[in-house]
Amino acid sequence: MNAPSPEQDLLRQMVRQVLQEIVPATTAGAGATDAVEPVSVTCDAELTAFARKVAGATPEVRDAILAGRTTFRLTPAAGAPAPASTAVVHVEKGAVTERHVREAKVAGARLVLGRRAVLTPLARDRARTAGVEIMRED
Repeated sequence: MNAPSPEQDLLRQMVRQVLQEIVPATTAGAGATDAVEPVSVTCDAELTAFARKVAGATPEVRDAILAGRTTFRLTPAAGAPAPASTAVVHVEKGAVTERHVREAKVAGARLVLGRRAVLTPLARDRARTAGVEIMRED
């Protein structure tokens, strides 16, 4: 698995920071949402495009985001089947957590669990919603 470049890490950190500012505002003002914007992020290019869109928004749009009137919902790519992946995140032993699923999703890989690996229920649910394939070794 290739490590993300420093630029990708910085971009992800900036998007996380923006989303952390948005999420508390939207949960506090539940029901006061004017718009729900679906967002599909399946690769680094789409993440970059989304970050640029948010960064370049008009002051009115930024205010609506910060006030919680505009929210974002992650959506799967329309009609796109999960791509067959040759990349693998292998976990030989221990607990397989959401972090492992997240790493596999970012890498476009599937998770392969060793005999002594234990899949947590939360990781199983996250893999299902993220479309990450999980396989057990024989």
